[in-house]
Amino acid sequence: MRVKVIAFAGFREILGKERELDVKEAATVKELLQVLAAGSPRFREEAFEESGAVRDYVLLMVNRKRIDPQQDLSRALVDGDELAVFPPLAGG
Repeated sequence: MRVKVIAFAGFREILGKERELDVKEAATVKELLQVLAAGSPRFREEAFEESGAVRDYVLLMVNRKRIDPQQDLSRALVDGDELAVFPPLAGG
């Protein structure tokens, strides 16, 4: 199945603005993030703790709805889903 990944801010520099990936049927959000990390050591360093957990400050959205990286990583994706990944943003 195909899913779209959209990266913002610093993650855009690492992953590119947008890409479509082929993943196994019913792949989870966590599995998709692991595919991205396997292809980019820099993304892995920025988005994951050494334990493999997604860093608290990473913001994730599936189909434009925010998900909790501590609870919703096991959510199964379906063909055509869109995952948006945001790094920490500074502002003022």
